[in-house]
Amino acid sequence: RSCSFTGFSTVQSRKLAKSLSRSSVRSRMSLRSPKAYNSLQKGAVIWDPKPLQVKKIFEALKKGLNEYLEAHQAELDYLSGRHKDTKRNSRLAFYYDLDKQIRSVERYIRKLEFHISKVEELYEAYCIQCRLRDGATNMKHAFSLSPSTKASRESLVELYKNFQECTEDMCFIEGALEVHLGEFHLKMKGLVGFARLCPGDQYEVFVRLGRQKWRLKGKIETDDSQTWDEEEKIFIPNLHEKFEIKVTELRGLATILVGVVTCDSINFFTTKPQAIIVDITELGTIKLQLEVLW
Repeated sequence: RSCSFTGFSTVQSRKLAKSLSRSSVRSRMSLRSPKAYNSLQKGAVIWDPKPLQVKKIFEALKKGLNEYLEAHQAELDYLSGRHKDTKRNSRLAFYYDLDKQIRSVERYIRKLEFHISKVEELYEAYCIQCRLRDGATNMKHAFSLSPSTKASRESLVELYKNFQECTEDMCFIEGALEVHLGEFHLKMKGLVGFARLCPGDQYEVFVRLGRQKWRLKGKIETDDSQTWDEEEKIFIPNLHEKFEIKVTELRGLATILVGVVTCDSINFFTTKPQAIIVDITELGTIKLQLEVLW
């Protein structure tokens, strides 16, 4: 709504401001749920919505969920075909076992379909609040260019209030969307360094995603194999944060920084395990290999 506001009456603008306010209040009443927003109520609200980032995560999430849905639908079709053949052959024990499997897959498909519909509903509500927020911003800008009057000042106050409410709603929806992102299971596969890795070398790898942290230590053995004190970790995906990976070499009491890199998680929303190889040093002489399963 970037059109000119020349000739736009004060009465019309105040009506629109009230309309924006009512829309925001309605969304707040329907969206807020103590169960869904426990973490947000403890002060974890990020008062800076990022619509472009949320859009990218939403699209990756929806694509991944649809992949899971297609895979389970194919499994259901296969089991249903075997179910008919078994019924004709009258092998009762195997028939009932197959029937249980089919019902289990059908229940999982219904859960996936509900999950997808919930994610779409949340994103649709997010887009509505985003448009309302943009509308309030454009009107604030238009009023700031016009002569100041008592009516225009009152409208500006109302618009600022609407802007704040829409911002708050967007943050709550972001929190609700994060509940539906699932889990990332990370597996440590080791360091790759060719001549840079020597028997006896010890390294520490530190992985962070927002407030979630994973610190593990490893050693290069005489046969060039690697041993790590921990090999798996579960991370909860985050809309705003990227994975940060830091590798240091341990030499007695001293530590030498090998490198720090960041890694986006958008490509991890898929049914298949993802092999991740990141360059820890600028020249790529030491790499870290991880496996991520969503």
